Amino acid sequence: MPSKSFLNQIQQEIDEIKKSGLYKKERVITSPQRSNIQVTSGESVLNFCSNNYLGLCDNEGIIKAAKDTLDRYGFGLSSVRFICGTQELHLKLEKVISEFHGTEDTILFSSCFDANAGIFQALLTDQDAVFTDALNHASIIDGIRLCKAKRYIYKHLDMQDLERCLQEASKMRRRLIVTDGIFSMDGDLAPLDKICELAEKYDALVLVDESHAAGFIGKTGRGTPELFGVQHKVDLINSTLGKALGGATGGYTTGKKEIVEFLRQRARPYLFSNSVAPVIVGAALHTFELVMKDNSKVETLKKNTQLFRQEMKKAGFNIIGHEESPIVPVMIGDAKLAADMADDLLKEGIYVIGFSYPVVPKGQARIRVQLSAGHTTEQVKKCVDAFIKIGKQRKMIQ
Repeated sequence: MPSKSFLNQIQQEIDEIKKSGLYKKERVITSPQRSNIQVTSGESVLNFCSNNYLGLCDNEGIIKAAKDTLDRYGFGLSSVRFICGTQELHLKLEKVISEFHGTEDTILFSSCFDANAGIFQALLTDQDAVFTDALNHASIIDGIRLCKAKRYIYKHLDMQDLERCLQEASKMRRRLIVTDGIFSMDGDLAPLDKICELAEKYDALVLVDESHAAGFIGKTGRGTPELFGVQHKVDLINSTLGKALGGATGGYTTGKKEIVEFLRQRARPYLFSNSVAPVIVGAALHTFELVMKDNSKVETLKKNTQLFRQEMKKAGFNIIGHEESPIVPVMIGDAKLAADMADDLLKEGIYVIGFSYPVVPKGQARIRVQLSAGHTTEQVKKCVDAFIKIGKQRKMIQ
């Protein structure tokens, strides 16, 4: 049993979190994930904070594929891949993901967090160097902490600083640059064309986390490497099946076949975690089939993103992020105000969440709006109108 003093200390910290306005309450929805959801009060509200970028979470074809797979292959495998946890489905999905990204081979993980947790420790030793953007995702940060490589944190999107770090590490055995494709809290994009140029100049590998880009960024949804025209220069891509690509769970690393083969032998989350459940794999296969043959949802998402960004700027809100990004942070500053505004917007039928420290830096609280191909034009306009109404009430805009 934990000591009373320990529990009292934890309770005091929880009380401080609440007092500072940083306490995060979990809202509960009572419907499938979609643009229009039901909450516990029985109300129907518009969801503008989901990673459901392509609107596929409740896709009937994907649900049917999941049911069919469940009937044929069972619920789970109770094993890791190298013992008795590999079905033909897993190999087929890995091949399809490689075809989608134009890469040589793919390895599945239970999540992209696990993909990031496994890759650095497997590939890098104390003879090597890793270069990471200051605003990279928490899973990248934690993954790097697990390896013994010399760590260089370069200023966010600052290519001069990255080059300085690469020059300092010129005598290291291996050099690996890692960056988010789209940064999930700021909605900005890594300049992959420039990063790849520096990688070539200093003999480094490039790893991109495409969790908030795969499936919908770029002309055909192949992500930030496609957008920047460097699909064949990026060495490794880590991404997830849990956002645009169906929204359930599962992750992967895709890239050079030698590296993928090595990860199968050394990546600890792969070797010591259960295989991705068959039902997820079967559904993901259908998801990739959809996104590879039909580009219409990518175009719808782009239109919704452009409309929202344009109207919010016109209204006078401080929004940040790249114009191509459906992640649109509405900057508030004060943590309590961001939480209160999110509550006000819920009363207007708009489901959004205020983000504050430690998810974002202190003083940079925001409401992160995320657009989806599942939103109609009318729904996007309703969201903007609600922001304008609450923004005026809170004296954020005129």
